[in-house]
Amino acid sequence: MAIWVLFHLLLFLVLEPTDANLEGDALFALRREVHDPNNILQSWDPTLVDPCTWFHVTCDSQNRVTRLDLGNAKLSGKLVPDLGKLERLEYLELYMNNLVGPIPAELGNLKSLVSLDLYHNNLTGSIPPSLSRLSNLRFLRLNRNRLTGRIPRELTKLGNLKILDVSNNDLCGTIPSTGSFSKFTEDSFKNNSRLEGPELMGFVRYNVGGCN
Repeated sequence: MAIWVLFHLLLFLVLEPTDANLEGDALFALRREVHDPNNILQSWDPTLVDPCTWFHVTCDSQNRVTRLDLGNAKLSGKLVPDLGKLERLEYLELYMNNLVGPIPAELGNLKSLVSLDLYHNNLTGSIPPSLSRLSNLRFLRLNRNRLTGRIPRELTKLGNLKILDVSNNDLCGTIPSTGSFSKFTEDSFKNNSRLEGPELMGFVRYNVGGCN
C-alpha cells in the first residue's frame, strides 16, 4: 500500500507543472515573439527545469522570476500576454528596443511589480487601465512610444507611484490631477500635442481634449 501511494506521489510530481516551469514557458513565449539579432536570448533553453540560469533573468530563493532586464537589447516584435503570469516579477525592464503593438492588459496581473520601464519603443494603442491594479508600482515609464487615447484615471489610485513619465506619445484628453498624480509636474506629460489640463477642481472635464 505504501509503495502504491509513493508511486502516485511521484507521478503527480512528474506530471504537475511547477510555477518555475510555467514562468519559463511565459518567458519563452516572449522569445518566440521577438526578433533577437544579437542572440541576447540564446541561453533561454525551455528544456531546463526553470529559467533562473537564463541570462537577463533574476530569481528569488524559490526559483520564481523577480527581474527581467532586457533594456537596450535591440529586440523587435511584440510583447506577449504571457508576461502577466510572472506573479513575483518586480522589475520589467524592456526600454530602448523596437517593440511594437499594444501593452498587454495582462501586465496588470503582476501584483509584485515595482518598476515598469517600456520607454523608447514603438508601442501603440492605449495605456491599459488594468495597470491600476499594480499596487506596489513605484516607477512607470512609458515615454517615447506612440501610445494614444486617454490616460486612465484609474492610475491615480497607485499610491506608491513615485515616478511617472508618459511624455512624447500621442495621448489625448485631460491630465488627471487627483491621487498620486497630484505630485507630478508637466514634464511627466509633455510633448503630447492633444493632451490638455491638468484638470482643475472639476472645471475641466475628463472627457474633453480632442480624442476623436
